Amino acid sequence: MGCCISRENNPEKQPKNNNSNPVVHHHQQTPASDVGGGGIVIVPSGVPAFAEFSFADLKAATNNFSSEFIVSESGEKAPNVVYKGHLKNQQWIAVKKFTKLAWPDPKQFAEEAWGVGKLRHSRLANLIGYCCDGDERLLVAEFMPNDTLAKHLFHWEKQTIEWAMRLRVALNVAEALDYCSSEGRPLYHDLNAYRVLFDENGDPRLSCFGLMKNSRDGRSYSTNLAYTPPEYHRNGKVTPESVIYSFGTILLDLLSGKHIPPSHALDMIRSKNLNLLMDSHLEGKFSTEEATVVVNLASLCLHNEPRERPNTKDLVSTLSPLNTNPDVASLVMLGVSKQEDAQATATPQRPLSPMGEACSRMDLTAIHQLLVMTHYREDEGTNELSFQEWTQQMRDMLEARKRGDHAFKDKDFKTAIDCYSQFINVGIMVSPTVYARRSLCYLMNDQADAALRDAMQAQCVHPDWPTAFYMQSVALAKLDMQKDAVDMLNEASCLEEKKQKVGRS
Repeated sequence: MGCCISRENNPEKQPKNNNSNPVVHHHQQTPASDVGGGGIVIVPSGVPAFAEFSFADLKAATNNFSSEFIVSESGEKAPNVVYKGHLKNQQWIAVKKFTKLAWPDPKQFAEEAWGVGKLRHSRLANLIGYCCDGDERLLVAEFMPNDTLAKHLFHWEKQTIEWAMRLRVALNVAEALDYCSSEGRPLYHDLNAYRVLFDENGDPRLSCFGLMKNSRDGRSYSTNLAYTPPEYHRNGKVTPESVIYSFGTILLDLLSGKHIPPSHALDMIRSKNLNLLMDSHLEGKFSTEEATVVVNLASLCLHNEPRERPNTKDLVSTLSPLNTNPDVASLVMLGVSKQEDAQATATPQRPLSPMGEACSRMDLTAIHQLLVMTHYREDEGTNELSFQEWTQQMRDMLEARKRGDHAFKDKDFKTAIDCYSQFINVGIMVSPTVYARRSLCYLMNDQADAALRDAMQAQCVHPDWPTAFYMQSVALAKLDMQKDAVDMLNEASCLEEKKQKVGRS
């Protein structure tokens, strides 16, 4: 399983070299089987022992933190950037770089890193080191070259994830959470489909970064009330039970292939409308019996009362019998080839429109101007209402949208969110433009998770609308998913190009 880290080796008490860079220290209680280049001691499991890296080592590994090595970037106003790095022993690593403001107390950062660094499991993208040098705060983890669950589930290009692989993802994440819980680290912050990564073999692993306490703003979930555990709204604290709730939302993602607010999904489950909940891209290629087990487990995880939810061992025992084909390689299920050197795409592949340009440079002001100019031209044909449906409720709903439009134009984005939410919650009409506008409002209020969900809802209503994809690109960049953001930008540009060709023909 790797090594156990002795707490006697406190990184704060370690000597520094003459260049003020921390010496790379390695601590382990099992004999090393190999010593790789760059001083990394490889323990028998093949996972490097947890180490304190010098800033110079990480600077060299990432080519001076070159933009070409960026894997994900949180974008405007956000402090975190993740780079891939190449050590002297040829091992690829993921390096998450914070500002000092994110972790002002170096001792707290070191303590958190060492706590997570003790963990070693094949279901985790393990933390293998950290750097705390002056104002620098960096984490080092195993590099996962085959993207995220969100990418394969929501933004797939070649094929969607087959049913058996979805079951494997659910089990692997459950096993990761169970292991962490058994090791005294039951709290996982903002568990979602972006935290599930695929390694070089295509096996799903849970990112270790979610095990770190969010020191910068104290929040562990997005502020979108529809997706956060109900008890978190009351006390603002992450508990083992709230992690189970978040696991339930991942089960919904795996079942449906899209983001569905838990309340809506539970309504479908209560009405026993399984086919409506299931991902249509599966084309019926799933076991109804297995799907029913997953649906029932999701219902338990999403129970309003925390004490009524299952624990991690319950998750594993429920999901284990469903994984009946362990000999099939994950890469085969994912439909990807083994990568020798995973290289992240850095630039879009085709010329961009004004909207594409604005989104590529994360210019929210320019995006706002373009959305104001386009108004509601993309909503034509999305609603057909009978005369009887023009009730007072309908008039009130349209009035709420009108107020939202005025607030949106005046850049009063919080008021616009409230008004557009009133329009959406009535549910009589669906408007991709409202979802796109509210998505931008959420971005203006630093709520990237909510912005992404709205952009995806706009796509569900209008599957070929480039703006829905462009808005997803911006939100993904804000969520530290730069590669996914670039892919989505290219997809939007491709749709726009096809639309122009159709218009010319």
